[in-house]
Amino acid sequence: MGANQTRIIAVANEKGGVGKTVTVINLGGALAMEQKSVLIVDMDPQANATKGLGVKAGENRPTAYDIIIDGTSHAAADAIIHTPWEGLDVIPSSVDLSGAEVELVDEQGRENRLKEALADIRDTYDFILLDTPPSLSLLTVNVLSFAGEVLVPCQTHPYAFEALDELFDTIGIVRAEINPDISVSGVLATFYDSRTRISRMILDNLKSDRRYRKLLFNTVIRANTTIAESAGVGRPIVFYRKNSYGAVDYRHLAKELLARS
Repeated sequence: MGANQTRIIAVANEKGGVGKTVTVINLGGALAMEQKSVLIVDMDPQANATKGLGVKAGENRPTAYDIIIDGTSHAAADAIIHTPWEGLDVIPSSVDLSGAEVELVDEQGRENRLKEALADIRDTYDFILLDTPPSLSLLTVNVLSFAGEVLVPCQTHPYAFEALDELFDTIGIVRAEINPDISVSGVLATFYDSRTRISRMILDNLKSDRRYRKLLFNTVIRANTTIAESAGVGRPIVFYRKNSYGAVDYRHLAKELLARS
C-alpha cells in the first residue's frame, strides 16, 4: 500500500468517560468486518483498549512504551499482537507508559517518537487507530503528531460538549506547530439516549453549532450496556453480540468513515 492510503486516526478527547476506548475497539472490529486491515495502538497507560481486545501484554513482549522509549532495540513489528479476529492487530499498552512523560521530557524531538517508531509498519495496514489518554499529555501530542485525522467522540452530556472547544484549540496548535496535515475527520455523538431531554439537547447543539455541525457523523452511538459487557469479556461488540444496538451503530460508523475517505 502507498503511504497516502493508510488512514491514521487518533480517537481523542481530553475528557474521560466519553466512549473513546470503546470507539477504538469497536470501530476497529467493524472495519475488520469490512475486510480492512486494522492496527490499534493503545497509547493510554490504563491499557483499556488492550484489555478490551482480550490481550494481556506479556512480560517478554515489547509494548507501546518500549517502542517509543527505545525504538532502536524494540521494533514496532515485534510489539504487534494478532487478535483472534482476521485483520485486527494491536500494539498493547502497559502501565510503564505513564512514566514515559518524565523519561522523554528532555529528549530532542520527543513529540515525534511514536511517528518514528511506527514508520516501518505504517503502510502495511489500511487503518491505524490510536487510543489516547484522557488528558493533554506528551503521549497525546505524540499521537497527534503522527495522525492524519482525529475522530472526536462526544458524550451527549453538557460537560463533554463544553470540553470540545479546548480539544479543537489543541488540535489547532498541533497543526500550526508540529503536524500541518492533521484534520478532524468527524465528531461522534456517544451514549445517546433519546428518552432523556439532556441527550436530545446536546445532540441538537452538535447539529446546530457552527464549528461542529459539518463534522458530525450521521451515526449516533446509542447508550447500550452490551458495549460495556463486550469490553469486559475482551471482545469487540461486532463479534460479541452482532445484532445489538452497539454492533449495529459501530458497523454504520465504519461504513460512514469509509465513505468519508
